[in-house]
Amino acid sequence: MMNFFPFVQIETISPRPILIIAGERAASAYFSQDAYSKAAQPKELFIVPGATHVDLYDRPQYVGQAVEKLAKFYGQYLT
Repeated sequence: MMNFFPFVQIETISPRPILIIAGERAASAYFSQDAYSKAAQPKELFIVPGATHVDLYDRPQYVGQAVEKLAKFYGQYLT
């Protein structure tokens, strides 16, 4: 993962609204935290308690939380 820097250009996304969702136990969560710290407002970092990265794809108890957050975010910024 040392060569994985998806948010190097986060400043080009901001100040558009950005929602970052990460699992609390995800090995890659630090990427999300780093991106959040570099982004301008409006921004939100949603940490799903107990979830790994992969859990956010296929564990209903974690997917549901992420989908709820996405729906609220989209409703706020895309309407």
